[in-house]
This record gives sequence, structure tokens and C-alpha cells, in this order.
Amino acid sequence: MSNRYRFNVIKPEWEASLGRSMYEETVREYGSSILPTSSAEHRLVQRVLDRLIPASGLQDEQWEVHVIEDPQKNAFVIPGGKVFVFSGIMDVAKGEDGMAAVLGHEIAHNVAHHAAERLSQNLYVLPLMLVALLAGLDPSLSSYATRLAFTLPGSRKQEAEADYIGLLMMAESCYDPQAAMDLWSRMEEENEAAPPQFLSTHPSNNNRLNKIREWLPQAELKRENGECGGIAGFGE
Repeated sequence: MSNRYRFNVIKPEWEASLGRSMYEETVREYGSSILPTSSAEHRLVQRVLDRLIPASGLQDEQWEVHVIEDPQKNAFVIPGGKVFVFSGIMDVAKGEDGMAAVLGHEIAHNVAHHAAERLSQNLYVLPLMLVALLAGLDPSLSSYATRLAFTLPGSRKQEAEADYIGLLMMAESCYDPQAAMDLWSRMEEENEAAPPQFLSTHPSNNNRLNKIREWLPQAELKRENGECGGIAGFGE
């Protein structure tokens, strides 16, 4: 979608294996705080995800939503379709369109295989990672690879690519792409007081809003050309 070339020598199977490790670590850490599927927060995230998946090209993933009751303003999607949303970010998202901007951006990282790209850029880690993943000899090596792939800040190019793909994805899913502008504006306001956790792995960029504004006409055209008539109330 973005026509960006990148260096990637990590097989999708390896990326998925690392994703499973990240998923297990996250559930161990936050399992007791995961809200039930009947909660309003979970239902909102599930509705948004259900609309985004067809536009992602990742329909074959084993999608699963986890909403964590925690004031952190954060969210992430692990390769394999595991979605984690901290309840604190809902105050910034302010509804389904804003949540679509959050999840669209996060899903886009998986569409573009950014985790595999990060690992490929650190070739010295690969032999150690393979030992940890395939032989199970040293769990700490797998944990290091997980942090490298998923928890360290992404590059500006990766972030811009996720912004672009996520914007088109939410527009194709009949969400208002203007909500992405509104979301990142609120994120910048939050950052002036205290950086949200979301921005610790998604570095702020003074050009981000300008780029999104530049892409809005394309996104709005995609939405207009889609079958979005009468979409209001979808999934309710």
C-alpha cells in the first residue's frame, strides 16, 4: 500500500512465534485486569475491530480482543491477531471513530510486518533469537527479541507507514478519517503534560499531523467510493 521498500529476512512463522511469546507475557502480566467480554469497553473495541478486519487483509488471523482496566493510554496489536487496549486510551479516542484510528494504526504495523523488519535490522540478534525460539535453551534471549520487536520505539518511516495504512484502512471501513487528525491532536496535548504510554512506543513527530492532513483527501475519496451508505449503527 505504501510502496516503501524494506529489508526483511524474518519468516512470517518466526514473527508469529515471537508474537505468541509476547501474548503469553502480556496475559501473565495483566490477566487479572482483563475486562469481561460483556463489558461496554470490550464490546466497543470488538465492534471497531470487526469493521476493520476485512480491510486489513488479515482475515485469517485468530483475532481476539482484550481490554485491560488500567489508566494507561496505550494499545497494541500482536502478530496473530491479539488485540490489547488499555481502558485509559478510550478517554483520548472518544468513541468508535477515534478507536478506529488507534486500532487502524496498530493493525497497520502488522500488515507491514514492522516487527520482522526491526529484527532484520539487528542481524546480530538473529542467531541468538533462533536458539531461543527453536531450541528453547534460553528464555531471556526470546524475551530480548520480543522487546526489540514490539516494545521499543518504531522508526519514523515505520510510524508514517502505519499512519498511512491505518488511515486508508479506517476510511475503507467507513470510519471518518478526520478522526485520526483529532486523535493525534489530543495525543499531542496529552504529551505536553505527561507523555502517554502510547507515545513511548510511537514517537511523537511534528510532521505527523501535516502528513495525515495531506493524506485526508485520498482517505475521504476511498470512503466515498466504498459502500458506506447507512453504515451508522453497524454492529450495534
